[in-house]
Amino acid sequence: MAEMIGRSGRVRRPMLERETELSALDGMLTDLCGSGDGAQGVRTGGLIAFAGPPGMGKTALITETRRRAIARGCTVLLARGGEQEQEVAFHVVRQLVQPVFAAESPEEHRRILGTWYDIVAPAVGLVAVDGDASPDPQGVRDGLDWVVTRFAVHFSPVVLIVDDAHWADPESLAWLTAFAARAEELPILIVVGYRPDELPAGAGPLRRIAERSGSRPFELTPLTPTAVQRVVNHMVGEGADEAFCRECWAVTGGNPYEVVELSAKIRERGIKPQQANVSQLRELITAIKDSGLVERLERLGTAAVRFAWAASVLGTEVSPTLAANVAGLGAVQAADVLDQLRAARILAPARKSDNGNIRFFHPLVASAVYQAIPGALRVALHGQAAAAVVDAGQGATAAARHLLEMHPEHDDWVVQRLREAAAEYFRAGAPDAARRCLARALREPPSLQDRARVLFELGCSSLLSEPATTVNHLRAALEEHELEPALRETITYKLAQALAHSDRLGEAAQVVTAEVQRATNARTRLRMQAEQFMYNAFRADEQDSPARSRLLAKLADHVTGRDMAERYILGLRAWDAMVRGESAQTALHYAERALDGGLPWTDEEWGFEVPVLVALTFMYCDQPGRAEELFHQGIAECERKGWRGAHLSFGYTLLGYIRYRRGRLAEAEDLVHGGLRIAHRVGQRVPAQWFAIGILIEILLARGRVDEAQELADTYSYGEVVPNAVVYPDSQTVHSELLLARGLHRDAEHQLTAVGKRLEPRGMRNPAWCPWQLHLARAISLTDRPRAIALADEALQRAQDFGTESAIGQALFCKAEVVGGAEGMKLHAEAVRHFERSPAAYELALALVEHGAALRRAGLPQDAADRLYRGLDSALHCGAEALVARARDELSAAGLRPLQLRSAGTDTLTAQERAVAEWVVQGWTKDRIAVELGTQPPDVSRLLSGVYRKMGTDRNGLARLLGSEGVAAVLPPPAAPEG
Repeated sequence: MAEMIGRSGRVRRPMLERETELSALDGMLTDLCGSGDGAQGVRTGGLIAFAGPPGMGKTALITETRRRAIARGCTVLLARGGEQEQEVAFHVVRQLVQPVFAAESPEEHRRILGTWYDIVAPAVGLVAVDGDASPDPQGVRDGLDWVVTRFAVHFSPVVLIVDDAHWADPESLAWLTAFAARAEELPILIVVGYRPDELPAGAGPLRRIAERSGSRPFELTPLTPTAVQRVVNHMVGEGADEAFCRECWAVTGGNPYEVVELSAKIRERGIKPQQANVSQLRELITAIKDSGLVERLERLGTAAVRFAWAASVLGTEVSPTLAANVAGLGAVQAADVLDQLRAARILAPARKSDNGNIRFFHPLVASAVYQAIPGALRVALHGQAAAAVVDAGQGATAAARHLLEMHPEHDDWVVQRLREAAAEYFRAGAPDAARRCLARALREPPSLQDRARVLFELGCSSLLSEPATTVNHLRAALEEHELEPALRETITYKLAQALAHSDRLGEAAQVVTAEVQRATNARTRLRMQAEQFMYNAFRADEQDSPARSRLLAKLADHVTGRDMAERYILGLRAWDAMVRGESAQTALHYAERALDGGLPWTDEEWGFEVPVLVALTFMYCDQPGRAEELFHQGIAECERKGWRGAHLSFGYTLLGYIRYRRGRLAEAEDLVHGGLRIAHRVGQRVPAQWFAIGILIEILLARGRVDEAQELADTYSYGEVVPNAVVYPDSQTVHSELLLARGLHRDAEHQLTAVGKRLEPRGMRNPAWCPWQLHLARAISLTDRPRAIALADEALQRAQDFGTESAIGQALFCKAEVVGGAEGMKLHAEAVRHFERSPAAYELALALVEHGAALRRAGLPQDAADRLYRGLDSALHCGAEALVARARDELSAAGLRPLQLRSAGTDTLTAQERAVAEWVVQGWTKDRIAVELGTQPPDVSRLLSGVYRKMGTDRNGLARLLGSEGVAAVLPPPAAPEG
C-alpha cells in the first residue's frame, strides 16, 4: 500500500501495476529478515533500484518500501537527494546517519565511532576536529563503510533508502556506489530510486551496481487505461465512465503523478466523470504542469508566492521560520500561507517524520516553483538565504551553496564565508567541494591581501585530482606582490609537490632551487635545500649525482637535527650513503640522527618521502625489525588521519618488501597485494603501482611462480617503460630477473647492461640496493665466464665495503654459481655462514639447497643431507614452494627420504587450525568453513592467516605442499573444532 492524499487528508490506495516490483521487494526483504517461520537461514542483503522519468511513482514505491521494512522490524535509514543541494558534500550521507546519532551525546558519538571519529565526524555533520588535518576522500569513504557496517551489525536488519539519487551530491554518490557492492555480505538492503536521464556524468557506477548479478533496475512504466480508471474511481468516486477515464489516460500519458493530480482537480471542481465533460480535462492538465502550477500559486497571493520561492531556494529540510525570514514574513502571516500552500497541494501535509520541516508536495512542484522565480530575484533570494543560514548558526557550508549562485560583487564577506566553507570541506575529506567554493571566491574577487592565499588554497584543493591545475594556481600565487615569506615557502613546497605528482621531477627541483637562491632567511634556505636534494634524488635523469652527494654530505655534517629541515637533511644523507654503498654504519648513523626528534609521515608541510627513505635504510642495512617498527608507526599515522590513498599504499607495499627481504614470502605477498589494491583506487600508472608491481614480481619469482609473474608484468606493461622517477626495487632490474627466470639470458643481459650505464655515473653502486651486477654475471656466465667472474668480484668488493651480512652473502652466492667446482662449493659454504648471521631467510634457504645439491653431485651425500634438510625446512617456513620441490628432488636423488612436512609448523597448529587446513585443501570456501565453525568469514580469514604463517605458505602453496602426500600424511585427524 502507498500513502496518498484523498478526500479527507492521508488515505491509502492499492499500488497499481507495480506487482513485479513489490514481489521482488518482498523477496529481498525475506532474504534480509528471514521468512518469519522460525527457520534459521543465512540473512543476506543486496540492492534493488527503481528507475523512471519524473512522476512515474518512484517515491511511492520508496514510501511503500519504508512501510514494509518497518513492518518487518527493520531499521530504516532514509535520505533523499535534493535538486538544490547537489553541491553540498555528504548531504545524503548526513540524512542517512544523523538520525542514529541524534539521540546520543557527543561522548557517545566518540565511543561509537572510536578511532574513526576524527576521520568521519565532519563528513557526517558532527563536531569538527580541531586543527587543519584533512583526511583524503578514500579515507572518509572507508570510514563511512565502517560506520554503516557497524549500524548494519548492531541494528540489523537494516534497509538503507536513497530516493532521488540522481540529485545526490558527488561525495555521497561516490561512497554509496562503492559500498553497495558489499551489501550482499551484510544484513543490509539498499533501495535506490532515480531518474535515469538525469544521472550525473560520474554516476556510471550506480548504473552498474544496479545491474549486478544479471539483474537490472526496475524501469517503471506508465499506467494502463485500466489502472487509470481505478485511480479516477478511487479519487472521484465510483461510476466514472470508460470514455472519460480513457481521456484521462490520454492527456496524462499514464504518468501516475499527473493521473492523481488530475483526479484531485476533478474532485475539487466537482466535475462529473462522464464523457460530456471530457473537454475540460485539457484545461485541468495544463493547470497541473509548469505554468499552470505557477498560476495556481500566484492565485494564493504575494505572501504565499514569496514563501514558496524562499522554500524552493532553501531546498530540503527547511524550517518554516527560516523560510519566513528569507521571504520577509512575520510568524503569524507565515503560518497562514503555510496552510494555504498545503491546501493547494504545493507543500505537503505535515508528518511526524519531517521533524517540523516543510517539504514540497512533489519534487516536480519544487522544480517548477524554483524555475518560475525571475533570474535576478532568484540570485537575490540566494543572497538572503546565505545570510539567514549563517545567522541561524548552520555554518559556512550551508551558506556556500547559496553563495555559489550569486553574482560576483567584490564582497569580502562572501570571500571569507567561501573560504570557511572550503576549510570545512577539507576537514570533511571533500576537496572537490572545497575547490568549487574557492574557485567562486577567486571570481568575487578577493582583496589583494587575500588573493595569494585563495590561489594557494585553491591549488591545494586539486592536488590529488588535478595536479596540473594545481601547478597553474600555485604559480599564479607565487607571482602575487608582497607575498608573506612563510606563505611563499609553503606555496613553493606545494608547487614542487604538485610537479612531482605530475611526473615532472626536474621542474620540481628547479622550483626549490630557485627559492634557495632568492631566500634571505637561513631556515627557509635550508628547508628548500632539503627539498632540492630529495627531488634530485628521485630523478632518473639527474645529471650530476656525485656533486649532489658531496654537497649533501658536507651539509649533513654541519646540522644538528634541531628542526624538521635539518632532520630531512640527515635522513637524505642516510639514504644517499646507503645507495652509494658507503658503509652501513655510516648510513645507520645518519638515519638514527634523523629520527632523533621525530619524522612523522603525515606532516602536510613536509611530506612522507624522507621518513620512508629513512625506514628503508634500516632494511637495506640488515635491520628489518627497526624498519618494520617505523613502517607500523607510519601506517598507523596514516590510518588515524584517514590518509588511505597513495601514502597507505606505499606503507603496505614497502612493509611487504621488508617481509620479503626477511624471507616471509606469504606474508609479503598478502601485504603487497593490499598495497596494489589501494594503488588501483588512487589511479593508473601512479608511482605506488610501480613499486607494488616490481616487489610483487620479485616475491612471485622467489616462490617459483614464474608464469604468474610474467602475467602480472604483461598486465601492467612492466618492463616496457622505464619510469622517470627512481623506484625500488629498480624496475628494469626486476624485469631482467623475470627474463632470467624464463631463460632469456641474452635479453636480460641487454637490459642489465643498460641499468649499469644508468646507475654507475650516478654513483649508485650498492648491490644490496640494486644487484644488477650479480644478475648480469648470471646472465653471461655461460657465454663470457671471465667477465662474469669480474662482475661478481666487483660486486663482492662493493658488498664488503657496505658491510652487511646479507649483501656479502648474496655476492658470495652469485660468485659460487659463476665459478662452480670445488671453489664454488667453498664459496657456497661461506655464503651460508654470512646468511646465517643475516635476516635474509630466503637467501639462506636457497644457499643451503644449492650447496647441498653441489655436495651431492660431488659424491658427498652425508654433507649434502645436512644442507638439504636444513634448506628444505627453511624453504617451507619461507613459503618458497619451488625451492621446497627442488630440495625434495635433491634428497630423493641422494637416496634420502624427504623431510616430513609436519616440521613445517603443523605440530604447532591448534585442533581448529588443523581442521581448517584440511578443509581448505579439500576446496571448502571461507563461507562454508564459517558455517561449520559457527563463526563469520573474517574470523576464518584470521584463522587461515595463522595457518599460513605457521606453514610458511598460502592457500595455493598449502594445496601443493599437502597434495603430494595427502592430508592424512601431514596433518593429524582434526579434533572437534575449538571455540
